[in-house]
Amino acid sequence: MGAQTRYLELSENDGGSHKFYEVRIDGVELTIRFGRIGEQGQAKTSAFPSPDRALAEAEKKIREKMRKGYEEAVQGVRQRRAITRREIVSTRSTANSAPVLWRFRSGTSAFGIFVDDAHAMVGNERGQIYTLTLDGQVTREFQLPDGVKCIVADDDWLYAGCDDGNVYDLGGKAPRVSYEIAKDVDIYWLDIHDGVLGVSDAGGGISVFNHEDEFQWRRPGRGTGGWMVRCDDLGVYQGHSNGVTMYDWETGKELWHEGTQGQVLFGWQESDRLYAGTSRNKVHELTKTGRPVRVYQCDAAVYSCAASPDGRFVFAGDSSSSVYCFDSEGTRLWKLGTGCGSAFSMQYRDERLYIVTTDGSLACIDASEAAIRDAHAGTVPQVRDVKAPKLDAIVPSTTVEVVTTAGDGGIVVECYQDGGELRVRVVSGGFHSDWRVQFPKQIRQAGARYVVDEVRESVRGGFYRAYGDIRRLS
Repeated sequence: MGAQTRYLELSENDGGSHKFYEVRIDGVELTIRFGRIGEQGQAKTSAFPSPDRALAEAEKKIREKMRKGYEEAVQGVRQRRAITRREIVSTRSTANSAPVLWRFRSGTSAFGIFVDDAHAMVGNERGQIYTLTLDGQVTREFQLPDGVKCIVADDDWLYAGCDDGNVYDLGGKAPRVSYEIAKDVDIYWLDIHDGVLGVSDAGGGISVFNHEDEFQWRRPGRGTGGWMVRCDDLGVYQGHSNGVTMYDWETGKELWHEGTQGQVLFGWQESDRLYAGTSRNKVHELTKTGRPVRVYQCDAAVYSCAASPDGRFVFAGDSSSSVYCFDSEGTRLWKLGTGCGSAFSMQYRDERLYIVTTDGSLACIDASEAAIRDAHAGTVPQVRDVKAPKLDAIVPSTTVEVVTTAGDGGIVVECYQDGGELRVRVVSGGFHSDWRVQFPKQIRQAGARYVVDEVRESVRGGFYRAYGDIRRLS
């Protein structure tokens, strides 16, 4: 019997999902192809012990999709549709100018930001990610296939969520796909904690994927437009049109829900607090048990918010290109104009407020008391516009350097077949040989051995995470 193919689509009105799912059986091989309608999408092929097993798995996949609303369709009838994005409404601030020290224009609107003690990063809607020093020197450029939704850190790992439905690990020489999630959800925002991924989607749903990129659970959520998801040891926090809801990591059970004034458009967390910016000009502060603490009042819809780690200051960015600072009692200390659009995301570090904006800028604002006092008096520094040098953009790769030895300090791991899946385990001494290793799926080959810089035990235990560069042993 020749190859058999079934093709499904899910197309919703009002900017909802617009995706396809194709199942092809050829003997013992099952190929799943999925993506947005009108695009080539991604494909994954798995081998099974017999044609019957392959057919059974295919039927199971089809049933799962049809329960989610997919229907049989003819490829090519429906056309490609623009990706759902947050509506951008940004006006000029009427406040005094903020003391912007430097500004880098990435070229188009940007949601992704990450700042640590040495670098600041911006990811924009063209899929470009730029790394800068904290004094504003561009050092590196990545190019992902689609718009960058967010950049998130998980301990020493750094990931970028992309509109192509993938999450890329940025920790090696080139980005590698760590999670493939377009087949199940239409991503709005995501966060990663201890190798486990939480995803909030366009319909307000919340999903969790384990360290092997395997679906763990999904809940429809209490609202629509899930623009906030934050994760920690305790659980998953989602912000949506009806407030903030917390879920249990393991089961997806709802632990608490708290309403907000307006739709949540952005969320931030510190060790014991959550902050939710809303469409009705508010930032809600909550404890992680769901108890309301206070509400911070802005003058326009809040696109982003952040806080200092000690809780002394709370920051917000509104749709009118203004940024705010409040004290821990809720008193507004200042409101100033950015001069470069509305802040879609922000992060505070060492008396500096970093923002990425509707015009694609990454800007560094001096948030020290002296600088703000001068700004209110009308005195601000001359903004230094940063220009990027000519760089060779680093693109995602499935190519692995081949080496003949592990070298000093290298850890050897092995890829092996486990039913229909390829798994990875550590073969170097001193590790649990029965624990799986979180490892990029696109470079796995059965029987192959690889050298990694490190493997680290997850905080919860039970599996390892590969860290740093990956080479293949010949």
